[in-house]
Amino acid sequence: MHSTAPAPLAPTLCGHLFRPLGDELVTLLRELPADAWSLSTVCRGWQVRDIAAHLLDSGLRRLSFGRDALALLPPPRPIAGYGDLVAFLDQLNANWVTAMRRLSPRILTELMAWLEPQLAEHLASIDPDGTALFSVAWAGEETSAAWFDVARELTERWLHQQQIRLAVGARPLDDAETSAAVFDTLLRAFPHAYASLDAAVGSNVSIAIGGERLLTYTLERANEGWVLLGGTATPPRGRRHASVRLDEQTAWLMLSKGIPPDEARERATVTGDAPLLDPFFGTLAVMAQR
Repeated sequence: MHSTAPAPLAPTLCGHLFRPLGDELVTLLRELPADAWSLSTVCRGWQVRDIAAHLLDSGLRRLSFGRDALALLPPPRPIAGYGDLVAFLDQLNANWVTAMRRLSPRILTELMAWLEPQLAEHLASIDPDGTALFSVAWAGEETSAAWFDVARELTERWLHQQQIRLAVGARPLDDAETSAAVFDTLLRAFPHAYASLDAAVGSNVSIAIGGERLLTYTLERANEGWVLLGGTATPPRGRRHASVRLDEQTAWLMLSKGIPPDEARERATVTGDAPLLDPFFGTLAVMAQR
């Protein structure tokens, strides 16, 4: 649990978490019955097998561009903004997923078993203080520290495995250390999401996410803009304040476009200045648009 007094979040150093997360994925895939691979998921249009194929693709690309220094191919059309980048990535992902439907679940699983240890080793070896090869665009960054990009990769692989688990009725991932690293990363999308919301300095939003342990955060309006802190906020006098509490599954579904904002709001416990939470429920911490 985060400290009760709000404090700046430290960099999320999570390289050691990829190996056990990958082991969980391979074990899950090996235990799936044949009919589970065709079950629908919260990723619109994708079955379980498609998410597994996407994880294979993203991991192979990480090794190719990061470890092996493969030159990046230019996009077929110029990227003029965030929408263009999302469209480019969506098409890139769709092309791979379509092609991988030619492979059997066994082959996908064995390829994943081959990939995951190498990917974990590579990600753990990256200097966290370096500059990321890819910026974390959903956080509004054009250049990112390497630790943030690695942490973003953890969220990607955690989220997609949770989507598979939800679809097939398997127990959700519940390692408390990994969940804390994931949400410490995902919630860094909120300062960017709140950038256009004007409020007096000192206004804040208290955020609580319940799982194996309670995670608490404060989104606060500072002189330089909105900042995310770890810990519980005190309602400020004469300033706007709201609090929101969600269970872990609702939080990750909301932040990854698994449920619409209105459903997330219905599932949450909200007090205080409700309009202050409008950007909260519309935030995505994945490369997508509402």
